Amino acid sequence: MERGRAIGGWQVGRRGLGLALGAALARPALAQAPADLRLGAIFPLSGPLALLGDESYRGLELAVEERNAAGGVFGRPLRLLRADATDEASGAAEARRLVGGNDRVAAIFGSFSTAVALAGSQVAEAAGVPWLELGAVGDQLTERGFRWVFRVSPAAADYAATAIEAVTEVLARAQGVAPTSLRLGIAHDEGPGGTSVGTAQEEMAKARGLTVVERVGYAPRPSDLGALVQRLRGQDAEVLLHTGGPADEILLFRALRDAGWRPRMVIGTGNGYGLTETARSLGDAILGTMSADLTPFAVNERFAPGARAFADTYLRRYGAEPRSGHGLAAHVGAKLFLDALQRAGGVEKDKLRAAILGLDVAEATTATGWGARFDERGQNQRAKPVLCQWQQGQHALRQVVIAPAAAAVADAMPRLG
Repeated sequence: MERGRAIGGWQVGRRGLGLALGAALARPALAQAPADLRLGAIFPLSGPLALLGDESYRGLELAVEERNAAGGVFGRPLRLLRADATDEASGAAEARRLVGGNDRVAAIFGSFSTAVALAGSQVAEAAGVPWLELGAVGDQLTERGFRWVFRVSPAAADYAATAIEAVTEVLARAQGVAPTSLRLGIAHDEGPGGTSVGTAQEEMAKARGLTVVERVGYAPRPSDLGALVQRLRGQDAEVLLHTGGPADEILLFRALRDAGWRPRMVIGTGNGYGLTETARSLGDAILGTMSADLTPFAVNERFAPGARAFADTYLRRYGAEPRSGHGLAAHVGAKLFLDALQRAGGVEKDKLRAAILGLDVAEATTATGWGARFDERGQNQRAKPVLCQWQQGQHALRQVVIAPAAAAVADAMPRLG
């Protein structure tokens, strides 16, 4: 008689034991869930830049949620590791944390702030971790010869070109004057982004024969811009080109009011010029102000298909309307980078670089109107700002696109107010 053996309270013979083990081995093991693919996200989430940093992060967050709902990237769910960086030091520190130890990420998204992007991307480059920039403007970011830094959004030179074209192609025509008759004053903060834009504006204006009465820089995060306004007024500037941090435009318009001076036009560059909070703070004083800006939601849908749909998704997710175009820009940029990551088929940085450089997306096919074609520096050549203007809507002021013609939904107002 075959001697049995007790297993789990049951008496099993040798033959039965062999059959049982064979059956168990033949059964497939329970499938393990794929490991999360960790991605860093460094933005200014506190301090003066927090509102626009958070708006940019939300656009990235929605892109990741959308991708995860569709199955992730090559079958792996994405997980964002969020970091708050407000300046160069914290940008570098957070990048070091994300590229080392247990938190090592496959890539880092950033950052809205040029200062944060310059410092953080240098750390990422040294560690061989791709830095995927969604909004910082400073030209220096892609001019350092780095191999793993990519920017999907417009650079400072692009914003400068849009502002100069606003003078020559839109404002002069609307006012019925020759562009060369207008006297330009250029003002900017002396941070890396503002300096890049202001320098490029001066060079482009002079190359077109425009009159620049003065270019004035000021320390970042000023408490008052009265002296700057008085200086430009004393030079008989008629058009002010201004690039500053969030809230600087509020200081500028208060200084204009206090000086009792209204130039022909103020043309801003991004940042707070596209914020609904800025319009609420300034009221009718901002009416007519132009800005070289990220695509807002009052845009021709044929130029930017999906802009309105994004705003609806944002409203459902966060319970409020988008605060500026920064979320939309980050969303579109993140989707393009995630598509490249999917095409790369893995997290190897060489494959990701090849996939990013291989992107070929036509303009006017995304919700910002951008396309995607990267040069060897890592700069997207098919991302351009649009020219916007604050005009009176049905119930409140709204920022609308007035150029280029394919994107416009309104004609230009010729003057402030």
